[in-house]
Amino acid sequence: MSHTARFRVFENPDSASALVAAEIAQLIRERAILGRTAVLGLPAGASPLPLYAELIYQHREEGLSFKNVVTFNLDECMGLAGSHPHSFRSFMQRHFFDHVDLPPENIRFLSGNIADPDVTAHCASYERMIKKAGGIDYQVLGIGRNGHIGFNEPGTSPVSRTHRVELSDTTREDVADRFNGLKNVPTHAVTMGCGTILKARRISLLAWGSKKSRIVRSALCGPVSSRVAASYLQNHPSAQFILDPAAASAVQQA
Repeated sequence: MSHTARFRVFENPDSASALVAAEIAQLIRERAILGRTAVLGLPAGASPLPLYAELIYQHREEGLSFKNVVTFNLDECMGLAGSHPHSFRSFMQRHFFDHVDLPPENIRFLSGNIADPDVTAHCASYERMIKKAGGIDYQVLGIGRNGHIGFNEPGTSPVSRTHRVELSDTTREDVADRFNGLKNVPTHAVTMGCGTILKARRISLLAWGSKKSRIVRSALCGPVSSRVAASYLQNHPSAQFILDPAAASAVQQA
């Protein structure tokens, strides 16, 4: 079976993340030499944690500066203030931003604390900020068990832009432990759309563990379909799936 999206398999998440960190570091340094910014799209969640640890290491030990970096976070749960311990904003501060020299004014977040009548305008404003920054140079993604990227659940259009979404039962169940039970998990989120994500110049999707193997296979080897939003990456010229052996197991058996 042929694959229309590139995938790379590494011994473990740490070695895989080192490769992605090296690509990001090269981009940042090249742009710094030119006096330009590097624009990164970043996710919260467990999958990028080894990547953030490696970037922090490169900052501390190898002199990688983030002063010329602009970031856009991928998504946020609705109903959570940025200061809430379970907000993705708090997650990013705790696991990455507080440990590097990225200027606070260069960090862009979606707000989960926007009143319903203002959500559409907020999402449109986020799109304008991405455009003003010159577009996203390097987008990092995880993948949900139902194939979502960002919070783009099954059925999301490939041309969708930043929007409000109702979270599926699968998505809410997957994060229930982090919220101390399903009843505490928000029912809605705001997320970059699939169209927004696909506009990034380079994309790396990170997936670890056997629980992701089946959906990774569907995203890489199945038809491009709204049933699996990650399958849209098959049509991106510079997208890659970065996998450990367990996540790649079903693809390699295909």
